[in-house]
Amino acid sequence: MEETIAGTEAAQIPQQRGESLLETAVRYAEERHWDVFPGSWLEAVDGVQRCSCGDASCPAPGAHPTRPDWATLATGSATVARRMWQKQPTASILLPTGRTFDALSVPESAGFLALARMERMELALGPVTLTPDRRMQFLVLPGASAKVPDLVRKLGWSLASLDLVPLGEGSYVAAPPTRFGSRGAVQWACRPTAANRWLPDAEELISPLAYACGRDR
Repeated sequence: MEETIAGTEAAQIPQQRGESLLETAVRYAEERHWDVFPGSWLEAVDGVQRCSCGDASCPAPGAHPTRPDWATLATGSATVARRMWQKQPTASILLPTGRTFDALSVPESAGFLALARMERMELALGPVTLTPDRRMQFLVLPGASAKVPDLVRKLGWSLASLDLVPLGEGSYVAAPPTRFGSRGAVQWACRPTAANRWLPDAEELISPLAYACGRDR
């Protein structure tokens, strides 16, 4: 069951209810053919949710890789995913970028502005995540991280001047319903549907994203 949080017309954010991390990870692999891998998890320490890594000041508590070779763990097999989460049912769900998709990460405020602009432009969007640390990740076709600097330059910006971060090979995004400590859970700003199975190219979204990031500075 999903509960929708009121937002802008462009982004109704559904909140996942009653589905375990294991079930969700398996569904991502099975239905979307996304690679998944288990990350850190949350543990109650003196009544406070702490990251399993043991760092009290962890910047992404319960939502980061637990080992340096994390990329080798990522699997697109629902059977393997089920086995991994059975070992640690509360592990976060992390999705490696640079494989079935790249991601364009922007501040939440710029993301909502871009979503409204994209709706007016009638652009076809892929799934978009919203994280508790107030970032939005727009999923796009692989290869975006190599293209984005030049695409932004052609629009009259430098990538260094915008808070627009392309995530490709060697990076990852946390997927709903992964929690960031006490800050809340990752949610879908645009959830995966049959209509957005085919992802847009970064070139299709870069103009409204760069504009929104420029306005957001």
